[in-house]
Amino acid sequence: MQGLAATKRIFILAAVAFLAYAPMAAFAGDTYVGFVQKMGDQALTELTGENISAGERENRVRKLLNKNFDIKTIGQFVLGRHWRTATEKQRAEYLDLFEDMIVSTYAQRFDEYAGQQFKATGSNPASSKSKDYVVQSTVLQKDGPPVKVEWRVRNFGSTPKVIDVLIENVSMSVTQRADFDAVINSGGGKVEALLESLRKRQKPKKK
Repeated sequence: MQGLAATKRIFILAAVAFLAYAPMAAFAGDTYVGFVQKMGDQALTELTGENISAGERENRVRKLLNKNFDIKTIGQFVLGRHWRTATEKQRAEYLDLFEDMIVSTYAQRFDEYAGQQFKATGSNPASSKSKDYVVQSTVLQKDGPPVKVEWRVRNFGSTPKVIDVLIENVSMSVTQRADFDAVINSGGGKVEALLESLRKRQKPKKK
């Protein structure tokens, strides 16, 4: 699980995008562009600031995540072929641990926010065979070139949900999938090896 950790700057940029999501009533074409711009403002308002405690920031990240991302879809994709061999108990624990990992990671990245801004620039269907939409945006840095960030959004019933984020054409889900696969393979191909690794990442629960 070192792939994403090695790209700290990109993770901070992804954080601006990845958790800044709000529902909308209609979703097609230019409506997506305004939606993405609005969600960025929401994330910067709710998740940044020196006066927010670490615990409160994590609570806010978790709320945004559960409301606006389909964790099961993302988590199942990230686990890949190992999802089929996992027991129901392992799947349930994995999804809980996966959520905790995301919350902890992005809460920390928002704590390190350094004034990046972004602008939504367009949207288009993911493919001719998919109902997903891809929303494009550009992250503007104070000390570096612009970075392209894209969101893949899927409609679940009447509710849109983010299912992936791409930074400069690199999928965060695909990258994490490779990291998890490496952990499982190094543990003899057992899902338990990944669960144990994720358990060790958890912060001690307050009594």
